[in-house]
Amino acid sequence: MNKEKIALLVDSGTDVPQELVEKYNIYVIPLQIIYKDRVYTDKVDITPEEVYRRLPQEIPSTSLPDGATITKIFEKIKEDGYEKLLAVTISSGLSGTHNIVRLIAEDFPALESFVLDTKNIGIAAGLQVIEAAKMIENGDSWEDIKVKTEENVKRSKIYFNVATLEYLQKGGRIGLVASILGNALKLNPIISCNEQGVYYTVSKARGRKKSLEKTFELIKEFVGNHKKISLAVAHGEAEEDAKTFYQKLKEHFPQAEEIYFGNISPALVVHTGPGLLGIGIQILED
Repeated sequence: MNKEKIALLVDSGTDVPQELVEKYNIYVIPLQIIYKDRVYTDKVDITPEEVYRRLPQEIPSTSLPDGATITKIFEKIKEDGYEKLLAVTISSGLSGTHNIVRLIAEDFPALESFVLDTKNIGIAAGLQVIEAAKMIENGDSWEDIKVKTEENVKRSKIYFNVATLEYLQKGGRIGLVASILGNALKLNPIISCNEQGVYYTVSKARGRKKSLEKTFELIKEFVGNHKKISLAVAHGEAEEDAKTFYQKLKEHFPQAEEIYFGNISPALVVHTGPGLLGIGIQILED
């Protein structure tokens, strides 16, 4: 049987490592980072470090490229010979990306499209993308891929720590995370996405060290007895913490098929500020 021509399209907020974007030929909609004087394209002409450097002067905003730009990507996918398109976006509870991609897909009958809302952000959305890419490469059927990617949403989790809640607050992404108190008491909240894909506080600990220990406990709980998992560590100006955490994951979870490591994208930096450590978990079987 002929392998179906299925393209994979993601937004840059899914933080899929660049080498995997290339390996699996993934199409990317870059988010935009808007400063008073100019607009940058996520991961293309701006780095996370540049965003950090400029935060004391200006906290930029982020947005999607316009509909015409996204439509051009759809046209390119069609020109490249694809008949079907799996589009995977960060949570509709945190960004308008999902909705716009869905509307454009509905308006583009030349491709049979399925738009997945990961209900997640950053590398936890990225782990879902990587699993989808493997299914496509494996020659899984279109119907199976749609079912399995939907199931994977519930099997994914992000836990992240931020050094301050100031940026989540200013970016309007605070969700269900209580902010003012946390800063005053040096409480480090551990944040995740709920079933609607909105940020909430999973747990609080006093100080960074305790917070990271608690994060580790939460990861163990989520993994439970599962034998097949993927993990990922993503950081923003927290490289030492991230490396230490990576080692700890490696020692504790020998069953992990992969443990990815990388920076978060500049567009996500805007909303979290420096000192971010995020852990993504994907459970690979029931």
